[in-house]
Amino acid sequence: MRIAQVSPLYESVPPQGYGGTERVVSYLTDELVRLGHDVTLYASGDSVTKARLVPVSPRSLRLDRNCADQMAHHIRMLELVAKDAVNYDLIHYHVDYLHFPLSRRLGLPHVTTLHGRLDLPELRPLYREFRDVPVVSISNAQRQPLPWANWQATVYHGLPSDLYQFHERPGRYLAFLGRISPEKRVDRAIEIARRIGMPLKIAAKVDAADREYFESTIEPLLGAPYVEYIGEIGERDKNELLGNAYALLFPIDWPEPFGLVMIEALACGTPVIAYRRGSVSEIIEDGVTGFVVSDFDAALQVASRIARLDRRRCRAVFEERFVAGRMARDYVSVYDRLVSAKAARLTRTPDRGAA
Repeated sequence: MRIAQVSPLYESVPPQGYGGTERVVSYLTDELVRLGHDVTLYASGDSVTKARLVPVSPRSLRLDRNCADQMAHHIRMLELVAKDAVNYDLIHYHVDYLHFPLSRRLGLPHVTTLHGRLDLPELRPLYREFRDVPVVSISNAQRQPLPWANWQATVYHGLPSDLYQFHERPGRYLAFLGRISPEKRVDRAIEIARRIGMPLKIAAKVDAADREYFESTIEPLLGAPYVEYIGEIGERDKNELLGNAYALLFPIDWPEPFGLVMIEALACGTPVIAYRRGSVSEIIEDGVTGFVVSDFDAALQVASRIARLDRRRCRAVFEERFVAGRMARDYVSVYDRLVSAKAARLTRTPDRGAA
């Protein structure tokens, strides 16, 4: 099948540091190529892929200090996709709703994976207007604000099976990995570590939008002797950080659409202590691959029991449910269905030019 993957341009594919959507696009694209598909990737020019790359911007926009208008690059990318559309059997978008007016009119099979939260009030009228556009969720919980959207499937994220190594023995510290923002609640992670008397390693980036929150609320907490703030890290360092951790803390305070770091921890064999929000209960099996809690006291209670969990089972669940090969096959099933449906509609439509 001839497939176009359309990625956001904010990070390279894969990202050089923190980044969720672009990482998933990278793993999916390379796995589709491995399966024998003809794949073209629209992404930033510093991307590295097994597919054919169409470099839209010279480099990832987050790292380009000379870029004053990031949306300009995305609009140009959509025009490039439209010009090339005749070369594809299907276009897979990862840029939220930006392309909806265009893709509705192209007449080519397409699908959009929605990677973000959908509970914002402004989104309801938009998705009602475009309720014919086929979309994929990354968890069942993500769908709840828009249950009437044109959902094609829920496809959980997947990682290459060899990306992280299994670590059999639990370490002597807790880990927090991701982004420092109010909804991620690193302050909760710091307090949990303090109360149970265990060191906490924090590897997280700070976006410009969260800089004030970081400086006013979080930075004063980082001076505690049991806290080690590492900053933003890349792929190579994650294996060591997560694999040698006693547990991953995921004390979120928002409807998390997926939570890629949870399956990264499971790939290392490291169990997770997570708050019951968004997708958490779909990803973590309570009492098996971690503990799903509803409040601070519950998080403290399960911390002493986390070492009893089977780290080999954590890795096995990752291999069963969250590898890139499974993700790619699930998407191919969606592609096949949409392409077949389009072909069936064309067959039923009479040729108006016939005599």
